[in-house]
Amino acid sequence: LKNMGNLHGIVEANQERLNELTSQYDVEGFLTVEDAMAKGFDGYTIATPAPTHYEIGKKLLENGNHLLIEKPMTLSSKESEELVAIAEKNGVNLMVGHVLLFHPAIIKIKELIDAGKIGQLYYLYSTRLNLGTVRTEENVFWSFAPHDISILDYLVGKPSISIETKGTKFLQKNVYDNTMTQLTYLDNIHAHIFVSWLHPFKEQRLVVVGSEGMLSFEDSSKDKNIIFHNKYIDFENGIPLKYEVPDEIIPYEKGMPLTEELTYFVENLDKGFTVSDGKSGLEVVKVLEKAQELIDKQE
Repeated sequence: LKNMGNLHGIVEANQERLNELTSQYDVEGFLTVEDAMAKGFDGYTIATPAPTHYEIGKKLLENGNHLLIEKPMTLSSKESEELVAIAEKNGVNLMVGHVLLFHPAIIKIKELIDAGKIGQLYYLYSTRLNLGTVRTEENVFWSFAPHDISILDYLVGKPSISIETKGTKFLQKNVYDNTMTQLTYLDNIHAHIFVSWLHPFKEQRLVVVGSEGMLSFEDSSKDKNIIFHNKYIDFENGIPLKYEVPDEIIPYEKGMPLTEELTYFVENLDKGFTVSDGKSGLEVVKVLEKAQELIDKQE
């Protein structure tokens, strides 16, 4: 925001830290949200720990402020539903910071799917794996999977209608290190999410499979290419046949997802958001909440 010329104030309850930030960014400083609201800025962002999102967000929305909340929106669907309702009641626009929806590669993959590049959408899977960073308070699904849930909903174009999930705990007694989740969407579309912070190497892979081809994207690779796998299975006289030609690299314009996200927020805060709005953020929280309920039942 500072580099864009759109950062004009910072809220920090610690005076010493606030002094450092205001000096570093050359902006006004505020010790409370109320003080910042009194300035009447065009929009506000919340980048605080998730347990604080609801209370801060409620204050800002009730005050009639356009708002960007970092993901996850809140820690419960009830709180998220309330924030969406408050925004609608007060005629303000609410956005959730699912930053990977602004990744140029994800946007390009969405365009390819919608243009029919791979035919009828069959299934998708997303992996987010690494050794660390291990959390002690939130499990790996809450830590990693909000990205994947938001991406899958965005690519399919609708929220999932059912969820199954399993989790395992190895490092800590009460914190899941690995989870495997299956989402089902309308039109017999399925998706899988595998997240882990107990994995030998970093992998952030997205695969999309359709009736006339497949797409893959590895965000942790050096080149970050989108690959079109021109291969599929068809039947001839009842016999399954495999069709394939060499893979194709799909060009796309590179960019920084966070910069794209913040630019979108600034340019649309008084118009409304069609990507990563409050309602889509709510759907992500619903999946997180349901997954937590399911893995807790494993006990």
